[in-house]
Amino acid sequence: MNTEPNYIYPVVLTIAGSDSGGGAGIQADLKTISALGCYGTSAITAITAQNTMGITNLFELPVNIVTDQIKAVIGDIKPHAIKIGMIPNSPLLQAIFDILILYPEIPVILDPVMIATSGRRLVEQDTIELMKTILIPVTALVTPNLDEAAILAAMEIATVAQMKVAAHQILSLGGQAVLIKGGHLKGSRLYDVYLDKTGTEIVYEHDTIYSQNTHGTGCTLSSAIAGFIARNMELPEAIKNAESYVNHTIFEGLDVKTGEGKGPLNHFYAPVPLIKMPVDVKN
Repeated sequence: MNTEPNYIYPVVLTIAGSDSGGGAGIQADLKTISALGCYGTSAITAITAQNTMGITNLFELPVNIVTDQIKAVIGDIKPHAIKIGMIPNSPLLQAIFDILILYPEIPVILDPVMIATSGRRLVEQDTIELMKTILIPVTALVTPNLDEAAILAAMEIATVAQMKVAAHQILSLGGQAVLIKGGHLKGSRLYDVYLDKTGTEIVYEHDTIYSQNTHGTGCTLSSAIAGFIARNMELPEAIKNAESYVNHTIFEGLDVKTGEGKGPLNHFYAPVPLIKMPVDVKN
């Protein structure tokens, strides 16, 4: 009997904060990655006391604990994509960067978490500046929402036209591509603006789904993009599929009550069995 492995799983590493309420952060990431048939691994950067009403406390993990998690995963279960969420301080961001530059072949999806839904600021200005200087330049894609894009581009954003200008500003920081999420704009249609280094510009457009249950939407989208990349999709296709997935998770969960605030998405509305890829598909 041949016991030599013939397959591998598409692996995604998420580096992010923990949400005790289960709707966002590491929890949403791992749910998303699993629902898309990928194998999820994680490195927790911070622990939050959180529910559907908001964050009541936050504890930043020591830098060496975070980096040891990342090294343990990459050294044994090398990911095919990395998603990064909340990095609460500059020393940790620098340490994560120092590891990432050793693996330039792994695409990095950065969701630049800066402000909680409640309005609470989660990272300091010096961390944001370091993100712009060293981390964004090594990313395959950065996925800010309108508030985060306004900080990164240093401009107000209230229209799709301004989103396009901001995308150019953020792309000039050195990353390979940017996707500005327009979910905070009001209207019956939502627009996300994509721009990459080749000059390709795509406006993803879809109907607004009116729901109270939208907690963790940004985490879910960036993790879904990472998952589809791990499954060998090119970036624009991965984004298209990820946006479709997120829209379905919102729609399938809009009639469910979870807590008294903004509830979670329905990540497992149509879960995909863990995918087995031939070993020669990924190195």
